[in-house]
Amino acid sequence: MHQDFALGRFGLVSGLDLPDATLAYRTYGKLNEAGDNCVLLPSYYTGTHASYEPWIGPGRMLDPERWFVVAVNMFGNGLSTSPSNASPGIRGTDFPDVDIADNVIAHHRLLTALGVRHIRMVAGWSMGALQAYEWAVRYPEMVYGILPIAGAARCSPHNFVFLEGVKAALAADQAYDGGRYSSPPVRGLRAFGTVYAGWAYSQEFFRDGIYRELGYRDVDHVLDDWADDHKHMDANNLLTVLGTWQRVAGTRRVREGTGEDPGALHRYAGHLRPLLSCRG
Repeated sequence: MHQDFALGRFGLVSGLDLPDATLAYRTYGKLNEAGDNCVLLPSYYTGTHASYEPWIGPGRMLDPERWFVVAVNMFGNGLSTSPSNASPGIRGTDFPDVDIADNVIAHHRLLTALGVRHIRMVAGWSMGALQAYEWAVRYPEMVYGILPIAGAARCSPHNFVFLEGVKAALAADQAYDGGRYSSPPVRGLRAFGTVYAGWAYSQEFFRDGIYRELGYRDVDHVLDDWADDHKHMDANNLLTVLGTWQRVAGTRRVREGTGEDPGALHRYAGHLRPLLSCRG
């Protein structure tokens, strides 16, 4: 069961705000007296805090007997403040643009309230990796190390085009109605999932039949599963978080109001510590 952290009226880096914002999260293990055994897991696209649970447990990568694990949900994913659950004034298509930086600033407030002084590691898959990089340059004095998996520090032009493709597939459904749908645009959601499946795996995955290792009978089974999975998602939530992803198109903003700093990650890399292999 997750908890909700009340942020109140949360100012965004765009200058807009989220009234009555909340951040959904779950913790595993206990924070030590020094406040420095925290591992932060920011959610990824279409994922939630629960998506990381295979990593957590006795004998697994993140043992709660040793680490205080905080798995946190991005704005827009349906659990934290999102188009589907926001205050009436910003619900649906009226939801403001949210950046990766906004998520990380909100995480920082949460961890401070929990008593965390230092983070042993920020780890994440895909968009979780984007947030790990943002943590590294925004709060370098707090982060011992990062473990970005299948993610970059920016959205490349090729990545941007891929996301435009899945977005167009969803928006082509007349039922989507520019985001003001009265019932879910199921055809568009299924098309979104179908197109996404082609980008989620490698050529070898399909050519060599690796999909069978995941229980798929054939390629059609892969496509049907991805379509069925996405038809249950909220369209505005999907496109809000997709926009967050696409806006990471340049070098990282390091502090509010200071613009961008291309050398920030290089400087952070200079003082990286050992990660989970370390003792103490």
